[in-house]
Amino acid sequence: MTDSAAERKTGVAVAVVGAGYWGKNLVRNFHAVGALDAICDSNRELLNALNRDYAPRKVVTAYSEILGDRSIGAVAIATPAETHADLVREALLAGKDVFVEKPLCLDVRTGRELVDLAKAKQRILMVGHLLWYHPAVLKLKELIRAGELGRIQYVYSNRLNLGKIRREENILWSFAPHDLSVILGLLSEVPDSVRAQGGNYLHQNIADVTISMLSFPSGVKAHIFVSWLHPFKEQKLVIVGDRKMAVFDDMEKKDKLLLYPHSIDWKNQIPVANKADACPVELETSEPLRTECEHFLDCVATRRQPRTDGEEGLRVLSVLQRCQDALEKEASRETKPEPAAAPAPKRAFFAHESACVDEGTDIGEGTSIWHFSHVLKGSKIGKNCKIGQNVVVGPKATVGNGVKIQNNVSVYEGVTLEDFVFCGPSMVFTNVFNPRSEIPRMDELRPTLVKRGATIGANATILCGITIGRYALIGAGSVVTKDVPDHALVRGNPARVTGWMCSCGVKLALKGSKGVCRTCGKKFSKGTKGTKGLQAH
Repeated sequence: MTDSAAERKTGVAVAVVGAGYWGKNLVRNFHAVGALDAICDSNRELLNALNRDYAPRKVVTAYSEILGDRSIGAVAIATPAETHADLVREALLAGKDVFVEKPLCLDVRTGRELVDLAKAKQRILMVGHLLWYHPAVLKLKELIRAGELGRIQYVYSNRLNLGKIRREENILWSFAPHDLSVILGLLSEVPDSVRAQGGNYLHQNIADVTISMLSFPSGVKAHIFVSWLHPFKEQKLVIVGDRKMAVFDDMEKKDKLLLYPHSIDWKNQIPVANKADACPVELETSEPLRTECEHFLDCVATRRQPRTDGEEGLRVLSVLQRCQDALEKEASRETKPEPAAAPAPKRAFFAHESACVDEGTDIGEGTSIWHFSHVLKGSKIGKNCKIGQNVVVGPKATVGNGVKIQNNVSVYEGVTLEDFVFCGPSMVFTNVFNPRSEIPRMDELRPTLVKRGATIGANATILCGITIGRYALIGAGSVVTKDVPDHALVRGNPARVTGWMCSCGVKLALKGSKGVCRTCGKKFSKGTKGTKGLQAH
């Protein structure tokens, strides 16, 4: 283990993964507390600049180099939300403690799997719900617990800006996790009823403005208004109690938290409002992000559960999904029905209305094809496959049964995926070795074969004309330039064999030429002379 500054100061060496729009703030804060050990980002120019400013021990573009470095005990992930699930899972499997920016991931089932995996691996999993490290929110929780506001009746939360507009997620998933996290935590309950409505203005399928209305078993009502199409920035939370009202305005430079001791009198059965002057609440002065980073380091060192642990992130994710479902239901209700047409033939597979499936394709029963994906003519997809968002298959590509293709992947002509292959987000297949825009070379395609059960990590690149063996695992960000043996674990650029994997997805510890999976008990041995890869017995 290296004698890095991070280890000398905190005892914890942290790698920040994703150092762009928000990640650079994590880099700054982990450096300030002496815990920054490495930075991983695909932007080499950005890495060079951060290396000059902070001089961590390691700066890399390949996530696999972080995962394989035993001196790095924890990772802080600030990449696009659609990549969170795979990056968190791989870090936990590599034995790292994990801090991940909100949201935990993009679906509840996957979130549950990540939380359970963290428990099984006895790893810290913390979600970046920043407001729970803000002195004003912590003070609000204290006031509510002490009964200072009386019985809570209503909560208003506005998070508005003419700000960074995303394409991988809508405004609800981008802004609202902060507000949901605070409201659920302040009220200590989850809503029994959720409604939502919104508007899509910059892109017909992505909400730019939403209002979510929540009703809680205690009778409390809440609404969350989020927008990135607003003339000014506003981050305001209002708590209405029957004794006092509280206003947290994070845009104020001072007096961020005010209490209003307004009261209501009843005269002749008519409510009469008595207004009172606002009373500022004294708060500690600390940067919430610094506090959040220090809390993560403390949890890693002491093995205590974080304030915003995986379970808390999962609760927020669950309500967020209910808001999204309500938003889509409301949008479909408001859409005027099209003139009646002849009923389309019933399909054995599901394709989202924004997906395009060409004539002349063969798609198996139980397969689902999601938003903005395109299956081209002549392609064959087996049964029970899951095709994510913005995926292109074909033309004339072959996909087996039970295959999962995550978002932003293109499976070109010449590529064959056997049964139960997993393709991580934004990984890349090629099919021409030396392409030129001005020289047609479609008659020079080099076929690529990915055999049964193989896994290809996020952002990996697979050069054409090679074969990936059964149950092999390609590390995230790796560049594969030659054939991969059965059960091999390959990582890096160019990718090299760094270990061996069981078919159940657990790394094997071989003794000589043999090994037994510690999870499923399956036995393996290296092949005979001239045979690459492992053989299961």
